[in-house]
Amino acid sequence: MGSMFRGEEVALVQFFLPTPAAYTCVSQLGELGLTEFRDVSGAGQAREGTRPDAPWMLNASVSAFQRRFVGDVRRCEELEKTFTFLQEEVRRAGLVLPPPEGRLLAPPPRDLLRIQEETDRLAQELRDVRGNQQSLRAQLHQLQLHSAVLGQGHHLPLAAAPTDGLLERSPLLQPPGGPHRDLRVNFHCHVFPFVEQEEGRLGTLQQLQQQSLELQEVLGETERFLSQVLGRVQQLLPPWQVQIRKMKAVYLVLNQCSVSATHKCLIAEGWCASSDLPTLQQVLQGSSSEAGVSAVVHRIPCRDMPPTLIRTNRFTASFQGIVDAYGVGRYQEVNPAPYTIITFPFLFAVMFGDVGHGLLMFLFALAMVLAENRPAVKAAQNEIWRTFFSGRYLLLLMGLFSVYTGFIYNECFSRATTIFPSGWSVAAMATQSGWSDAFLAEHPLLTLDPAVSGVFLGPYPFGIDPVWSLAVNHLSFLNSFKMKMSIILGVTHMTFGVVLGVFNHVHFGQWHRLFLETLPELIFLLGLFGYLVFLVIYKWLSVSAAGAAAAPSILIHFINMFLFSRSPTNQPLFPRQEVVQSTLVVLALATVPVLLLGTPLFLRWQHRRPLRPTGRQPEEDKSGILDDSDASVAGWGPDEEKAGCPGNGEEAEFVLSEVLMHQAIHTIEFCLGCISNTASYLRLWALSLAHAQLSEVLWAMVMRVGLRMGRELGVAAVVLVPIFAAFAGLTVAILLVMEGLSAFLHALRLHWVEFQNKFYLGSGYKLSPFTFAEED
Repeated sequence: MGSMFRGEEVALVQFFLPTPAAYTCVSQLGELGLTEFRDVSGAGQAREGTRPDAPWMLNASVSAFQRRFVGDVRRCEELEKTFTFLQEEVRRAGLVLPPPEGRLLAPPPRDLLRIQEETDRLAQELRDVRGNQQSLRAQLHQLQLHSAVLGQGHHLPLAAAPTDGLLERSPLLQPPGGPHRDLRVNFHCHVFPFVEQEEGRLGTLQQLQQQSLELQEVLGETERFLSQVLGRVQQLLPPWQVQIRKMKAVYLVLNQCSVSATHKCLIAEGWCASSDLPTLQQVLQGSSSEAGVSAVVHRIPCRDMPPTLIRTNRFTASFQGIVDAYGVGRYQEVNPAPYTIITFPFLFAVMFGDVGHGLLMFLFALAMVLAENRPAVKAAQNEIWRTFFSGRYLLLLMGLFSVYTGFIYNECFSRATTIFPSGWSVAAMATQSGWSDAFLAEHPLLTLDPAVSGVFLGPYPFGIDPVWSLAVNHLSFLNSFKMKMSIILGVTHMTFGVVLGVFNHVHFGQWHRLFLETLPELIFLLGLFGYLVFLVIYKWLSVSAAGAAAAPSILIHFINMFLFSRSPTNQPLFPRQEVVQSTLVVLALATVPVLLLGTPLFLRWQHRRPLRPTGRQPEEDKSGILDDSDASVAGWGPDEEKAGCPGNGEEAEFVLSEVLMHQAIHTIEFCLGCISNTASYLRLWALSLAHAQLSEVLWAMVMRVGLRMGRELGVAAVVLVPIFAAFAGLTVAILLVMEGLSAFLHALRLHWVEFQNKFYLGSGYKLSPFTFAEED
């Protein structure tokens, strides 16, 4: 099966890395981004069945602070602190760090000292230049203040000049410390010497101006040197940041490795896709060629549940994100994402069906898709924009499907369009009914009667006939149509979810679940609600327009089905209908004890059954975790897996009461969920009607009023411009954004609760490979 359908096969592998080439090997693995490393040193756990003196357990007592490459990690962290200082200095100068050019590899370990020395030298130069700049600016400021004081004092009259002894003679001007205390310390002001002679003041002023010019020249040279230093920082810092982050990541991975008994190689463990093993081996051989001994990777057995790996592209990423938001699938579990690509936009469109609104959404998404490779679009940091941009393909299909359902509903901004000729003829009704002027005066509203011959010419070629937009009973007709459509879509969607569970049982070799769970679930679901869908379709096909008034009620038949009764006034749709309904109810009730007791009793029998001579269980374990998956697909947690399924290499105690309790929860959840989930799909009907009515109200209260005012005043062009602007703004704000978000959330709930809970456990974890992709 493909990766998108179930996820790829993931294996636990062990790496033997020669010590001289270990750094280079891990660096190359980071560039590939195919392996998720496990901690096998220090705090790492021993694999089951290994000896305490195994090579990978030599460092089992080593703490995280005593690992081999802790010092290198700390040096990288100290460098990152210096990088932060340099980055702040660049921002302080109003400059921007450019992105690094090209693909940068992790530098060799010997380059760490060189980068550290150059970084420290740049940081020290920046500190010195910044200090000199601030000192020169302070001196220049003092000279400018002194010049300003002398310039102001040059124009003062002699009486206003300072007088010797004034401070001593005036007690009000004396500072608290006495007349000899520095005036700058009480009042925080600058005091400059003031020469009373005008010639002396002019000479001092000229001297200050000359000093200011000299300081400005020195300050200019200092700032030019500062710009040169910042330019070197702009050039060197971006690649250094990437390289040091990669180097730190490599050392962190190396700290997860253990040392062999001979100290000649490092031993690491990790998860990777089985299909990537040849690529890993080839890369490791090339990276360790200079060491004289080739690095080795080989697959090792494991009883732990592997992580889930599902590769996505630009198109499938948003749909896979919808599924993963509910829960990451367990290893090799059926992935709902391929089906969500179709069902999610379609169920959204059922609630959002309008040609005009869908077209606007489609064009908005199409613009994002066409501009997805532009650097400015990728670099945008607005959170709302990034949310829309990440789901651009989802929005594209949602808009496209909404256009399709809009044509079915025959609604474009709440207005019906006549693409094909209508299938109704009012002329035939007027001819045969003999309407007179008096009759028409008394009956301003008339109902089309399809029973009159010649009135109904045939079905509309596609969608709803536009004549219904003019009918009095337009809303009643759409209520009935959309309610029944929602039930049909809901039962079909849930049935498909139950059927997908078959692929899980077959893949994991759990054949007993096909007969003890899937088959009873299908009988229960289709026997009750599948029969309801059959009644709807049968009534559509069997009841004609002439007998529509006397047609039996499906709702009353469905209620009588559970009461094992019949209504004299409600005629059956087909012969022996009561017998068929009673049989279906009995079959549905009979499946409940099968669901409740079948799987626990079978597991109890399997647990007591002696093992085959090969030592394997009766059922083949295709995934290597048969017992673990067997319990998990049934909805059991870790405790139940230990109680009912020995999956940790030793015989676990089987507790029937716990297995029965959890199976009872599963049975009750499914049986009651069939009822509540079917009713939950009626939100398709409710949201569709709400969207159509909001669109109709907006048209009637804005555009229709504007058209009427323009016609009455004779200035339609002038009136329609602001009216259309208001209509367009309200349409985008209410019908596209608010109603679109509402329909999106309801479609999300239908997939998470009503669809995925029929087959999808979602209790796994993603494969998180060690990669440098985020650093580049």
